Amino acid sequence: MAHISDLIASDIHAYLHAHEHKSLLRFITCGSVDDGKSTLIGRLLYDSKMIFEDQLAALEADSKKVGTQGGELDFALLVDGLAAEREQGITIDVAYRFFSTDKRKFIVADTPGHEQYTRNMVTGASGADLAVILIDARKGVLTQTRRHSYLVSLIGIRKVVLAINKMDLVGYSEATFNKIVEDYTAFARQIGIEEFVAIPVSGLRGDNIKDPSEHTDWYHGPTLMGYLETVEIEDNAQQRPLRMPVQWVNRPNLDFRGFAGTIASGMVRQGDKVRVLPSGRESTVTRIVTMDGDLDHAIAGQAITLTLADEIDISRGDVIARPDDLPGVADQFEAVVVWMSDEPMLPGRPYWLKIGTKQVSATITEPKYKVNVNTLEHLAAKKLELNEIGICNVSLDQAIAFDPYQQCRETGSFILIDRLTNATVGAGMIHFALRRSQNIHWQALDVNKKSRAALKGQQPAVLWLTGLSGAGKSTIANLVEKRLLALGKHTYLLDGDNVRHGLNRDLGFTDTDRVENIRRVAEVSKLMADAGLIVMVSFISPFRAERRMARALFQAGEFHEVHVDTPLAVAEDRDVKGLYKKARRGELKNFTGIDSPYEAPESPEIYVDTTKNKSEQSAEAIVDYLQAAGLLGPSR
Repeated sequence: MAHISDLIASDIHAYLHAHEHKSLLRFITCGSVDDGKSTLIGRLLYDSKMIFEDQLAALEADSKKVGTQGGELDFALLVDGLAAEREQGITIDVAYRFFSTDKRKFIVADTPGHEQYTRNMVTGASGADLAVILIDARKGVLTQTRRHSYLVSLIGIRKVVLAINKMDLVGYSEATFNKIVEDYTAFARQIGIEEFVAIPVSGLRGDNIKDPSEHTDWYHGPTLMGYLETVEIEDNAQQRPLRMPVQWVNRPNLDFRGFAGTIASGMVRQGDKVRVLPSGRESTVTRIVTMDGDLDHAIAGQAITLTLADEIDISRGDVIARPDDLPGVADQFEAVVVWMSDEPMLPGRPYWLKIGTKQVSATITEPKYKVNVNTLEHLAAKKLELNEIGICNVSLDQAIAFDPYQQCRETGSFILIDRLTNATVGAGMIHFALRRSQNIHWQALDVNKKSRAALKGQQPAVLWLTGLSGAGKSTIANLVEKRLLALGKHTYLLDGDNVRHGLNRDLGFTDTDRVENIRRVAEVSKLMADAGLIVMVSFISPFRAERRMARALFQAGEFHEVHVDTPLAVAEDRDVKGLYKKARRGELKNFTGIDSPYEAPESPEIYVDTTKNKSEQSAEAIVDYLQAAGLLGPSR
């Protein structure tokens, strides 16, 4: 087994029972690059006798081949398993390792120190009870040390070990150790880390890892392993209010309908009154079902299926709670956002937000501020770049159940997902709901879109013309509107230049402003379609994400994307307004096609090639499309 025990030989069953019921500590190692995190974990695995003979032989061979310790055992190789990690001598991905001692079981996450992999550190920290923050004794407190410490504080890890590593390279200097502790203490107080345990160690030599080091006779605190084995972790999940996010509706046959999920906090018993949020419907728990049979109660951490006395509508992502201690319900929040993507966070751009088992559409406002992790200064920001941390308002397309992150991690944290690539681009922690979200309600009206369109004898529609500047969008849209007017149809044309003289006069041409420009126009065109109009929208709208956002506002069959395709060279040659010449001279910044990208539609409803067809022909083709789609006939 993992470590030596007399019970293995005398009573294997007693040994296994003792091993099974030992407490489990989840912790991470973090800090700056080359602080020795992987080496430290490798040493812990080695000292806890978690390395088998064949692994030790492989380690010896790899240490000679690709090691960084001059042929000596390179313990980092026990953790860094990726080829790129071994080639570069760095940690890239989060590596999880299990080990145990006679007193406790451990799961450690080795997180990367490089700034570009900070996102992986956040991933590893999300489920940890304790953080071991490493500092190279030669370098002291670095920027990445501060960033990781700040993230540890944000994520809510309350137990912190400051492992000052590589003491052997500074001659085990007490003065060096004290100076680093002093510097870190000043920073830790600023970010809310009230207490931590500082230990001088050498991961490579094993000083103060398992046994006290003879080289640090001036240090009288615990060893790293000794502290990890004895530290008390507050697990108050059972004492907190009941929160059970519904993972799926369990319907194996016609006679059974249960709601499956893992209890995030609290306890539930048979006969308990429960309320389902956000709907607010109440019922009574009749059964608590598991694979091993029914239970009379269940606690935090258990995966169960609940059956209720009443047939109420519950779906994935709903939260089951007690009526006397409920989570909040809102669709707007203030939250801390940690940005994890190379592409910046642009205010107004739609993302998927996943909180617990619930996934909804979300947009983020311009950050109130971002945090300088070195000084903790609040800085003004228009967007968030990779690894930046900002305070933002988040708006959802529907209300969700939530708790402030400090009260419950599971129902107070979320991730942001790119709608095109499905890549995780950010992580967030909810502070509180915005009061306006609770005071604003949708007003029901008697006259609706269908009745307004029937009065006009047409179907509401939005023709969204997109293409480069000078492609001919406005010319074609104008001709389409004239033709529809001749047919007696009710229309309106929203032109990019005209709108910027009024509604959007406060916006520039940065990526952030372009996103907001399209968001506003999409909302206006939705109102016009609701009035029963056929709306022509003539905007460059360079980003696919914003055009998808606009499409999502409308019912099926209402939004029709028109790609007015003109090669850049042709558009630049036309240059009716002289804008391309100005852009080439550097007088116009962020000009689409020159120094700002244009993302062409992938599958537009209508494709117009202006190099092959005149504007009149293109307009007629669009009108023919509308007639063929039944949008110009009597209302159905």
